[in-house]
Amino acid sequence: NNRLTNMNKSQSEYPILYKYLDIDGAKKMLSNSNLQYTNATKFNDPFDSHPSLIDFSKVPLEMCKAWPPNIIEEVESNRYIRYRENTWICCLSKVFDSLLMWSYYNSHKGVCIGLNMEKVAKYLNTSHGLMVTKYGIEVQYRDIIDKPDYFRGEADFFYQICTKGKDWEHEQEIRLFISKPFPMCMALPYKPKDENEIIDWKDMRAYPKIGRECFEFVYLGVNIDKKEKDEIIQIAKEVNPDIKINQMEINSNAFRLDVNPEYYE
Repeated sequence: NNRLTNMNKSQSEYPILYKYLDIDGAKKMLSNSNLQYTNATKFNDPFDSHPSLIDFSKVPLEMCKAWPPNIIEEVESNRYIRYRENTWICCLSKVFDSLLMWSYYNSHKGVCIGLNMEKVAKYLNTSHGLMVTKYGIEVQYRDIIDKPDYFRGEADFFYQICTKGKDWEHEQEIRLFISKPFPMCMALPYKPKDENEIIDWKDMRAYPKIGRECFEFVYLGVNIDKKEKDEIIQIAKEVNPDIKINQMEINSNAFRLDVNPEYYE
């Protein structure tokens, strides 16, 4: 795919990208030095990566010599259903100071980790899966009424994976993805209740390892617990002694978050 090749060769437009996490998630990400990828069918937005974002109904007459239009429509849309099922996504953000994003993670008691994407890119390769992006793809926020015509070449796999409703625009999301990740980097994000539990393979997460030097910033939530804060600072410093750790604080004159000028050495 030329688009994938060109994207992976190019330098990331956003050298630092951010991951919002609750306390436990932040501890695991830092301690294990990895990224977490989730199957595209498992996000809280039911439209995420859904084939319904694309119009498969306008089948050209010249394609209907062997099969009727409804069969061709079903075959093509089913292919995109499989794309969705076989794709694992890592969601990052362009910003570290989103009020809404901080609110999602333990009411500002969580952590936001800043990643150096040039360094991250050195660790992402096809040892993790069939197709792996080294640099992120920017999510486009659109109305579903703007469905592109698949048969006119107006949409492809990238459109499907990186198009979301405008209600999510505040996330300012950048996505990395792995198609059909290999078992070596797969694990459940929880312990099964018993050995007889039937596990859906799409519940598995992919956890490719990255270098400790990739972790460049840690931002602590406004309401973070003092004990948790001390633990995160200790873990972050053990992972990368040069990491920059800052506390978020409210701006008393505007509805926004600022970075406390004091820096945790």
